[in-house]
Amino acid sequence: MDGNATWRHRNVSLLSVASTVAPRVTTSEQIDDRLRPVLKRLRLPSGLLQRVAGIQERRNWGEGVTFDDAAIDAGSRALQDAGIRPDEVGLLINTSVTRPHLEPSVAVRLHHGLGLPSSAINFDIANACLGFVNGMSLAAQMIDSGQIKYAVVIDGEDADQIQVNTIERLMRPDIKRADFMSEFATLTLGSGAAAAVLGPADAHPSGHRLVGGITRAATQFHDVCVGSVDGMFTDAKALLKGGMDLVVSAWKEATRDWNWQGMDRYIMHQVSDVHTNAFVKAVGLDRARVPLTYPRYGNVGPASIPMTLVDEKDRLQPGNRVLLMGVGSGLNTSMLELAW
Repeated sequence: MDGNATWRHRNVSLLSVASTVAPRVTTSEQIDDRLRPVLKRLRLPSGLLQRVAGIQERRNWGEGVTFDDAAIDAGSRALQDAGIRPDEVGLLINTSVTRPHLEPSVAVRLHHGLGLPSSAINFDIANACLGFVNGMSLAAQMIDSGQIKYAVVIDGEDADQIQVNTIERLMRPDIKRADFMSEFATLTLGSGAAAAVLGPADAHPSGHRLVGGITRAATQFHDVCVGSVDGMFTDAKALLKGGMDLVVSAWKEATRDWNWQGMDRYIMHQVSDVHTNAFVKAVGLDRARVPLTYPRYGNVGPASIPMTLVDEKDRLQPGNRVLLMGVGSGLNTSMLELAW
């Protein structure tokens, strides 16, 4: 039944992780102010983003800053922190949802910007908000196989234009309450970038070992959350139920091979209070071990897990057990254990 959906790594460590936080703060109150006429017309209360989603603000790049430049910045600092030269890198995986065009890959721009050698494999992985964890797992497998020695997994997200497009569309006089709620999740998105460097554990005893993990799919929900450059359209109830069923069933299946009940940290994909509270309650986690960044950054797509790990890493101690976990539209879930 499992196929290749449960795995263990032999000799891979996370050497560094870095993030680039977008400089411009957009508060949920500011979005409420812009949407006040439509909220009044549809008889919807203000403060939904704060009370329902728990998102007080999100970040935006603003004029003159691009998501790929921010990703290159994060990648450069991650390499510096790891003590790895660009010419030592054998693989770059870009996991960004954001892309300005269909081809070429975003990875080629990041490969060039980081000054990686022509021998470094580079490509995009697209799997919605789960992409970064998938990228780490794939890079680790290539390190374990001996094909490469060092890998950079990188992500940059730009929610600026999609927010503008969504707010403009929601202000149209023909928008109904159901239309508004189907686009509500778009207003939770934020911009940001992150990068991680992976390498062989035996050459870096101070690194953080990738132990292994699981992945599971529920692709019958492929159409409950669909996004484009114009907007993200979500059946919130179906997404929550489908996502919770998938994650809880995957968690229960994982008990055959893993003991994740007493992890020191659960670095979850950052969506909202509703999703976090539902999962914490369903599997009985200690909420104090689940750090949150969505109140400040919003949902930064695949960058949210590494950005949260960056925020938390100074509070982690050697020997701590850390579980990276998330759900991506489609639906897919993945959980990856780190030995800090």
